[in-house]
Parts: sequence; structure tokens; C-alpha cells
Amino acid sequence: MKTKKLHIISTGKQKPEQLAEIIGVIHPYIDFIHLREKTKRAKEVYEMVELLADKKVPLSKIMINDRVDVACASNVKGVQLAYHSLPVEIVKREFMDLTVGCSVHSIEEAQIAEQQGADYVIFGHVYSTQSKPGLIPKGIEQLWSVSESVSIPVIAIGGITPTNSREVIEAGAQGVAVMSGILEAEDPLEAVKQYRSYLSE
Repeated sequence: MKTKKLHIISTGKQKPEQLAEIIGVIHPYIDFIHLREKTKRAKEVYEMVELLADKKVPLSKIMINDRVDVACASNVKGVQLAYHSLPVEIVKREFMDLTVGCSVHSIEEAQIAEQQGADYVIFGHVYSTQSKPGLIPKGIEQLWSVSESVSIPVIAIGGITPTNSREVIEAGAQGVAVMSGILEAEDPLEAVKQYRSYLSE
């Protein structure tokens, strides 16, 4: 099995210095780190990128959620867009150097994202997760349907553990996105190694 992608998404709960410390240790095992900091201003997110760069985290691994301006100013890999963000097609047209991911929750949304030029989509939440209490998970079958409906990579998110990560790969996902499972683990390095082992076999 070809090695699949491992995306880490910041929880928005950790102090920038603490997050940078963790990512500085685990980044060799991950493909992308998403700065998803909804409560922070653009300047604060930019400063987080600088903290990561100080820890020798390659800019080519960093994605900024929503803030296209910060992504451009900091020369990172790209931007992750949501339903409230600028449309994918506008970002792709105006900022051709950026890799553009899109968060989706249905086959239709995934297909629209692909038509507009998204490089990949993050689909979820696949399993029950503490970050989405009370919301019914999409499940493996819908992940499979979304994966079949588009030709761009589908990254699964939501309740992904090392052991169920293989199940989502078998359902067509090209990788997984993890938040607290790694960043809030007792030993983030050991946790990321476990995910990587299941994604590499």
C-alpha cells in the first residue's frame, strides 16, 4: 500500500509556543500541519507560522485555514477553505501558487470543490468525535461514496484513531486528518508514530 498522507490540525486550544514545541518534534512524521485558529487575528496566525519556522518546520508543510492573506504573506504551502471562506475558484485563479484544500460534508460539496479546482478535500466527520458532540457521524459508507465521486484526494477527518485509520484508507481515503488524537496525546511523538505505522503498511 502506498503511504497515505497524515494531516495534523491545530485544536485552537493550545498556546502557540506549546503547539510549536510539539510540531517541532513530530513534523518529520507528518505531511501537513493546518493552523486552524478561529479566534486569532491574522497577525497572530502569521506569528504562529514564524514560531513553527523557528522550530525548523518546513513552510511547505504548513496550511492556513481560511486566511488566504496570511497564507500568501507567510509563503506557506496553501490554504484550507470552508463554506464561509472565499470560493475555491477565486483563490485558485488569483493565487496560483497556493495549494487549496476544501472542507466538505457531502458528495455534492466534494464534486463542486473539484469542479472549482480544489487540490484535495477533507471530508467528515467520519466517526463520532468530541469536537462535534451530538452530531451524527457520516460513516464509512458515505466516505466511500465521496471517494468514488471525485478524482482528487479525499482526506478523512473525525474520530480517526491509529487502528481505524486503515479502515478509512480501505474506504478510498488518501489520508487522514487528526487533531486531539496527536496534539493532546500524553506522548505526541509516540502517537504520531502509531498513526504513521498504520498509514504506511
